[in-house]
Amino acid sequence: MKYVDTTQVQKSMTSRLQLNRIMRIIFLVATLFGLVVLLVLFYRVLSDGLGWINIKFLTNKLSTDPYRAGIMGAILGTLWLIMVVAPVTMFLGIGTAIYLEEYARKGRLQSFIQTNISNLAGVPSIVFGILGLTVFVRGMGLGNIILAGGLTMALLVLPIVVVASQESLRSVPQFLREASYGMGATKWQTIKKVVLPASIPGIMTGVILALSRAIGETAPLVVIGIPALLIPFPDNIFDKFTVLPMQIYYWTIDAALVAEYANLAAATIVILLLVLLIMNSIAVIIRNKFQKRY
Repeated sequence: MKYVDTTQVQKSMTSRLQLNRIMRIIFLVATLFGLVVLLVLFYRVLSDGLGWINIKFLTNKLSTDPYRAGIMGAILGTLWLIMVVAPVTMFLGIGTAIYLEEYARKGRLQSFIQTNISNLAGVPSIVFGILGLTVFVRGMGLGNIILAGGLTMALLVLPIVVVASQESLRSVPQFLREASYGMGATKWQTIKKVVLPASIPGIMTGVILALSRAIGETAPLVVIGIPALLIPFPDNIFDKFTVLPMQIYYWTIDAALVAEYANLAAATIVILLLVLLIMNSIAVIIRNKFQKRY
């Protein structure tokens, strides 16, 4: 009969418990540090910007006078940009996910496409700006208009939509597909009537989160030369434009010359954060309300 050294077991357990407590403290400190930095950032932005937010700030055009400057042009430019990004991203992203999950045979081609999509999700955003500058602005001769900016941002967030859509399609139980086939439905009818309706909540959540990233990105638009000058309000996708992140960027730079521009940048940050909060909240509501459990 083999005897167990209880002393050694107790020492091992004590050592593991101590290690567990140490790691818990380290993780707690890391979490608190991030929260403190975030709270300081929020306090600074709110304290500098809330006093500048009013109807005139939201409806006026850009101006060299900080007390008369507004962000209506940037708001309209952001909305026009999303009107280009959303349909392009949804059509290409969801279509790619359906092909990879429902039609593509498991093999080298499917693995190659999947690997490249995953790699694109980790590419720095400024690289997509260079791509947009080369292909859309110069190659296609579009210039720095809404259409060029929207296509560039669509490429940036496309991998996010593809991955989210794939995960949502995978979550649909296989027996639903088999039941549809058993009733005589074709593959496309099964995808259209069974798979897509069941996966729409997850797909829409991914699309909204991708659009939220597109709204907050600055680097690609800086590369393709989006201005932040005294330009008229955009009327269509072929007009020049500016967006909220670009306006924040330029006002932050101009704050070195005119101190009031820092307050304008802070006020614009508050508006941008509010828009992002609303969009992310909508994504959470869609996910929680329409998520089905099988």
